[in-house]
Amino acid sequence: MEKSLDRKLQSIHADPSGSKEFIIADAKDADMAFGIGAPGLSPERHDQELKYKTLAEYRQQIREVIKQEVVDIVLMSASTSEKLTIDERLFDNSPITPAARANDTTDVHVPRGGKLHLPPAKPFRSASLDHIQCGHLDCKPEERAYGADLGLYSVTFNNNLEEDLATLERYKEFREEAERKKFRHFLEIFDPNISNAVAADLAPGFINDLIARTLAGVASAGRPVFLKMVYHGPRAMEELVAYDPHLVVGILGGSAGTTLDAFQLIYDARKYGARVALFGRKINQAEHQLAFIQFLRYLVEDKIQPADAVKAYHGVLQELGIKPHRDLETDLTYQTAVMSYGGEDGKTFSFPEKKAGGKPATPSAEKAAATPAAGKTQEAPNFAAMSSAEKLAYHQARLNRMFGN
Repeated sequence: MEKSLDRKLQSIHADPSGSKEFIIADAKDADMAFGIGAPGLSPERHDQELKYKTLAEYRQQIREVIKQEVVDIVLMSASTSEKLTIDERLFDNSPITPAARANDTTDVHVPRGGKLHLPPAKPFRSASLDHIQCGHLDCKPEERAYGADLGLYSVTFNNNLEEDLATLERYKEFREEAERKKFRHFLEIFDPNISNAVAADLAPGFINDLIARTLAGVASAGRPVFLKMVYHGPRAMEELVAYDPHLVVGILGGSAGTTLDAFQLIYDARKYGARVALFGRKINQAEHQLAFIQFLRYLVEDKIQPADAVKAYHGVLQELGIKPHRDLETDLTYQTAVMSYGGEDGKTFSFPEKKAGGKPATPSAEKAAATPAAGKTQEAPNFAAMSSAEKLAYHQARLNRMFGN
């Protein structure tokens, strides 16, 4: 069966400015970072006991998403991809493309009580391309089509010569192996995982320049099919898209937040040039994942506006008898400190949280202290003055934005 991803990429490259195609991915690869907590909290809880969904429940959710046929890609760990792609053959007659996380840098190793994600990120790969493609080492040429032929490769640059050089060298090695084995990839570019790697107001340009510079030396056969990165606002997105219209830019979803956070993010990113959205926790923590995904599709097809989509989504929950996580008024507020850009080039601004109707919401004292006022440049935290607990909280918040957990 023709894959919607392939058809949409062909349309985008044929007419970069005119194509209306938009690619949506369900990122169900969080077990590569958070382990047992990756599937999310279980609705079955007793006496306030913290209980997580099981891996089997997580995979059943993926099966339901595949059956729905609304997303274009399902991103999984290599072990889950083996189960659903190779063993169960769920993608054979589906327009959805299976993908697997092909590497897991140290900044996404987050066991409970762990500290592995705190130092500058180092490149690392748990997965073997052969395992992703055929389920065992040394695939025969005819076996490579059994599994997934698409993977995510992530890099984290920290503006440090030795660390970033190692990252670039390992990415080069991966690209060469992938090309030989006819394995496609999309490139995830994380923001720096250490404080003061680059000034906050220069961070969007820093990331954009590294993307352009890194890929300048890569011929078409080895280039990523699209990017996955933090949405740094309209100015940075438009700059990157204008630089190379054939560089298909995608955004990562970050933490769950409110429903309006998710709907507004995908709507705005598409408006300013993004062609892909990869949402993890925003989908996984939704009250009804399939309804949530359907509204994402309506948003990128201009069938509905973000606030109206939130109201309609709550209507669906009511019809299904599902209690929402938040009341409608709260779900129509911004709560994840999404950054927008305006004013001077390179300056980072945060917009104030608002309730429906345009009235400012009242943030908690903790959130008010953590979020800069509108029009102020966001300053990077001073690690030297932070306690160990504060440093851990800072890095956990960063990982929440990256993986959405």
